[in-house]
Amino acid sequence: MYFVFLKTKKFLLLSRLHTVVVGRRVGMENRESIEEDLDSATEAFDQSTLSIKHQTKGTVQDIWQRPTRRPLPPPDDVVLCFEIPLARILPAASGDGQSLPSSAGKKYVIYEVNIRKDGPGPDPYPTSVERRYTHFLRLYEGLRKDYPILLQTVSFPKKVLMGNFTAELIGERSAAFECFLDHIVSVPLLRDSVHFLEFLQGDELRNACQLLDERRNELAVPLLENCFRLLNKIFLDKSKCVLLLLCRLVAACTTSPIPHPSAEQWAELALRRYEHVCDTELLVLYIPLLQTCLHLWWQRGRDRSLLEERLNEMGKKGIKIKGGPTLAQAIHALDPRAETI
Repeated sequence: MYFVFLKTKKFLLLSRLHTVVVGRRVGMENRESIEEDLDSATEAFDQSTLSIKHQTKGTVQDIWQRPTRRPLPPPDDVVLCFEIPLARILPAASGDGQSLPSSAGKKYVIYEVNIRKDGPGPDPYPTSVERRYTHFLRLYEGLRKDYPILLQTVSFPKKVLMGNFTAELIGERSAAFECFLDHIVSVPLLRDSVHFLEFLQGDELRNACQLLDERRNELAVPLLENCFRLLNKIFLDKSKCVLLLLCRLVAACTTSPIPHPSAEQWAELALRRYEHVCDTELLVLYIPLLQTCLHLWWQRGRDRSLLEERLNEMGKKGIKIKGGPTLAQAIHALDPRAETI
């Protein structure tokens, strides 16, 4: 009877502890290792206050969540804010709690980075990207090589050989990464560096260009849209990286036989942004952009007179308006990528 009582008591304790959900987690190899770690009531309580098991579509994911949001700025300010609200351990465990086979790769942490422009209230249209520790490390090392003095005050988290998946380490790294990104955007040289731009859009842009190369424009467009919204929060409306990405988005929306539903929206925005652009390097995209919009307007049955008038004005200035590169070709000349031209 005494043995049965203890066993029942332990079962009830474990059942209660598994319902505890907090904003912290600890890395677990699999369910068997969790059960081994819960041999004592003290260990059971410690682990349960650090662990979150999130069930989605038959899989169990290890998730760390930020306990609180970053504070809003004063009422009259608008502040660019980087926040890591959660991190996930991948590869995720299978539905029965067992670890995925070793062929799936080693476990690693994915940090979700939210980019917002907060004012009196939270940004209603935040954007986000997912990055690993190696992305942040590559950014830090690139900036430290080119601008060592500007990074003297930055404390970057070091690599660790053990305990990569503890809630404490993930929380500390998330806070350090937020401060690191805040520092970058506060220093113009760091913000405008190729290293920061690569961090912000590199992976997504490569994936989108690969999809364009495979003629899967409908999958590439959402990636490019997210990249544009992200860059548009950080850089000026008519900065090179923003306009280049906007033109790439227009090209992706219009190169299919049937234009993307958002094609006109992005084309109109690109035309507005190009008004009064003085950067000669970017002006090489203007004629191909006008030609692309002219064809799109024709497909949609819209009035083309204003676009034709703009092209004629450019022709009178001695600028070649016929027989030039397509918009995709002009973009590729400025920023060669994997997409077919």
